[in-house]
Amino acid sequence: MSEVKIGFPMDLARLLKVRVDDLPRVIREIVAVELYREGYISLGKAAEIVGVSKWEMFEILARKRVPVRYGSKDLEEDLETLKKMLEGRK
Repeated sequence: MSEVKIGFPMDLARLLKVRVDDLPRVIREIVAVELYREGYISLGKAAEIVGVSKWEMFEILARKRVPVRYGSKDLEEDLETLKKMLEGRK
């Protein structure tokens, strides 16, 4: 995934009560959660932006009290993943 670099004021870390080194991850999390909440991106894309697994993204959304959308497309993707995993065990 290509990236766009943007700048933020250093005191943003203080306002968010995080270390300066953690600021890029925290900002990615905030952006991903809001884009997911508004329906612009999927759970998988949100997890990719933050750099975590889907399960970790579920936990992040739960902490932020964001309801998880799970539709037929999500079910199809999960079933395909499960099928691939089971085929790999043979």
